[in-house]
Amino acid sequence: MEEESVTFRTTGSARLGPVSDFTGIPLDQVNFLACQFFALLAAFWFRLYLRPQYTSPVIRHAVATILGISVVSFCFGWYAMHILLLVFACYGILAWGRADNIHSYTMVTAVGYLTICQVSRVFIFNYGILSTDFSGPLMMITQKVTMLAFQVHDGEEYKRFTVSYNIFHSSKPSLLEYLSYNLNFLSILVGPWNNYKDYIDFIEGKHAERRLKRREEPSPMRPVIQKLLICAGCLLFFFTITKAFPVAYNADPDFISQAPFVRRLSYAFFSVQAARSKFYFAWTLADAIHNAAGYGIRGLNEKGEVCWDLISNVNIWGIETATSFKSFIDNWNIQTGIWLKSVCYDRVPYYHTAFTFVLSALWHGVYPGYYFTFLTGIPVTLAARAMRRNFRHHFLCSHWVKLAYDLVTWAATHLAICYTVMPFLLLAGQHEKIVTHTLSMLICLASGLAEQ
Repeated sequence: MEEESVTFRTTGSARLGPVSDFTGIPLDQVNFLACQFFALLAAFWFRLYLRPQYTSPVIRHAVATILGISVVSFCFGWYAMHILLLVFACYGILAWGRADNIHSYTMVTAVGYLTICQVSRVFIFNYGILSTDFSGPLMMITQKVTMLAFQVHDGEEYKRFTVSYNIFHSSKPSLLEYLSYNLNFLSILVGPWNNYKDYIDFIEGKHAERRLKRREEPSPMRPVIQKLLICAGCLLFFFTITKAFPVAYNADPDFISQAPFVRRLSYAFFSVQAARSKFYFAWTLADAIHNAAGYGIRGLNEKGEVCWDLISNVNIWGIETATSFKSFIDNWNIQTGIWLKSVCYDRVPYYHTAFTFVLSALWHGVYPGYYFTFLTGIPVTLAARAMRRNFRHHFLCSHWVKLAYDLVTWAATHLAICYTVMPFLLLAGQHEKIVTHTLSMLICLASGLAEQ
C-alpha cells in the first residue's frame, strides 16, 4: 500500500510533517496544536508589548488581524479563502444593507455558505478524514457575523421603538474593526464567539475598567496556568484512557453480536465519557489564550477575586456532575448556547426548542450523525423537563432522599447523553446502525407517551 502523502494529510502547511511522523499525531492536528501554542505566546506578547496605554487601537486591530490570517493560512492553506470570502461578504451586507433586514440577509448568507462548504466536505471529498479543517473556523465566523448583525439590528430597533434584546450595538463597525473582531488570532481557530462590545473594550484598553470598575489591569498568570494544567490533564487522559476506549468500537459488528447488553452499555457509557477530553482540551486552551492577552474578565466573585470566565466555553465540573439534560447542555459549548438562544430560541414565535436544535444541527454540518443526535435531543429535552417538573419536588423532603434522587438522575442523565450523542461521535460511519439507533429511541419514546 502506498504511503499516505503529506498533501492528503493536511490542506495547510506541510513543514511540520517530520513532527507528525515522529509523534504519530496526524499532521492537521500537529498544525492546529502548533498554531494554538503560537497564539498563546503571541497573546502574552500582545498584552505586554502592545499595551493599549501606549499603542493605538488601529495598531492593535491590525496586528490581531494579520496574526489571525497568518494562523488560519498556515493551518488550511488556500482553503482559508473561504473564511475571508464569508467575512467580506457579510461586511458588505452590514455596511450597505438596511438595519431592518441585515440580520436576516447575514444569517442566510453565513449559514448558507457554511452549508455549501459542509456539503462539499462530505459528498465531494467523500466524508474527509481530517479532524481539523477549515469548516471549524467557518463555524466560528458564522456565529460572529450573525450575532453582530443581530446586535446592530436590535440597536436600530431600540432607537426607533425602545425595544431590544439582551445585547445590542447601536452603530456599524469600520472594516478594520470588523476584520479584527472576526479574524483575530485569539479566536480564529476554536473561538469561542464573544460579544463585539467586549472585544472592542479589550482592544481599546477599557475591558478591565468596565468589568472591575478600576483602572489597574489584573495579571492573568494564575488563571492561565490553571487552565494550562487542565489542558495537560486532558491530554494525559486522552492518550491513556480515551485511546483505550475508542468510540468507533461501539459500532463494531463482532462486538455488537457477541458482547452481552450490559457490557455494550457499559462500554458505550465509558467511551462517550472519555471522548469529551479532546473538547475540554481545545476549549480550555482557547480560554487560556484569551486570558493571556488580558481578555475574559467577568468581574469579581463572592470572595472578591477576579473571575476570568467571561468567554469560557465549558464548565467541566458542571458537565460531569450534571443531574439533568438541561444542566449538561448549559455547561457544554456555552458560548454556542448563548448564540443559539440569542438568534433563534428567543426570536422564533413557536417551537423554540425544535427550531433551536435544527439550527444547531445545520450549523454543525451535514453528517447524518449530527441530525440524528439533535433530532433525538428534542424529545429527550422535552421528556427531561417534564420528568423534573413533575417528580423532583417529591424528593426534597430530606438530605438523604435528595442525594439518592441526585445519584439516580445523574446516572439517567449521562446514559441519556451517551445514547443521544453516539451518532454525533460516529458521524457518517455505520449509517444503518445510526438510523436504527435513532428510530428505536423515537419509537420507545412514542410508546411511552402513548401509554401515559
